[in-house]
Order: sequence, then C-alpha cells, then structure tokens
Amino acid sequence: MEEKSKAIIESILFSTGREVSIKEMAIVLEKSPEEVIKIVNELKEEYNNSDKGIEIIKVNDTYQMCTKKDFYEYVAQISDKKAKPNLSNASLEIISIIAYNPNITRAEIETIRGVNCDGTIYKLLEYNLIEESGKLDAPGRPTTYVTSNKFLKMFGLSSLDELPELPKYKLDQNQQIIIDDGDEISNS
Repeated sequence: MEEKSKAIIESILFSTGREVSIKEMAIVLEKSPEEVIKIVNELKEEYNNSDKGIEIIKVNDTYQMCTKKDFYEYVAQISDKKAKPNLSNASLEIISIIAYNPNITRAEIETIRGVNCDGTIYKLLEYNLIEESGKLDAPGRPTTYVTSNKFLKMFGLSSLDELPELPKYKLDQNQQIIIDDGDEISNS
C-alpha cells in the first residue's frame, strides 16, 4: 500500500506543477498528515539518492516536484524564455527587509531605507516575490507585505526559518557600528 501511496503522491506532484499542501495529499490518500509527510520524505530521499533529473522540494508546508538545480542550464535552453526577475540592489534590500520583517508596511520599509520604495514594491509584486498579507489596524489601514513561495523557491529556501541570522550590532562612543564579536564595520 505504501508503494501505491508513493506513486499517487508522485503523480500528483508531477501533474499539478505547483506546490501541493500536506492537507491536500492527506485528503486524497485518506491518511494522516504525519503519514503523508513520512511517505513524501521517503520519496524525496529516493530522488536525492538517484541519478534522476528531478527532485521534490519543500516550500513552507507544501511540496513541489521540480528540476534539479544541476540541470537548469539544459532545461533553460528549451523551456519558455520568460525573463527571470532582474533584481536591483534596491529590490534586494526591500525583499530582505520584508523577509526579516513579515507583515511590514511600505511606510516602515521607507523608514528603514530612508527613501521612497513604491516602484520597487510594485515590481516585486509583479514578479510575485512578495504579496499583500493584509491591512494594519492603524489610521489609513496600510497594506502589509510578506515574501511569497516564489521568493523561497528563487532563493532555494524551504521556509524563512532558513534565512541567516542577522549580526548583532551596537554603536560605540564615536557612533561607529560595532558587531558584537568586536569587529568594527568601516566605511572604506
């Protein structure tokens, strides 16, 4: 029965071409989420230990079948030639701010960066790297933003928990930034 369940999961992931939640697979298989996770992990391991060109990746609480990174250059020559997002330094700064501060508003981002970021936020929304997560319960009801699953996939992350920890810093008596381990950041 477990081999049949693996085959069903494999078929679902292959045919949908999108992230599929554990809940969706559990309903179809009539199994508990824990059982589905166990089966998916076994299937992932089988793909990882073979010379196949595909793998199963985890994105938050979903799974998706995709091409192994090693074969991207070959697939890219044949597949749709859609332009990959060309991220400017401003885009990278803003997406980093959003990744480390989920549910942040445009005004809060602008306070951190010190410049207007409307155009860049619209571009990141267009690329589907960020998405609106709701409205803040404050005057004007500003929109809040989070990173998307496409962001996680683009940067090879399963969840935001895999982001590197930000260094701890403080200012010395000369208002210079000092990292906790004693290394001083210079402007040169």
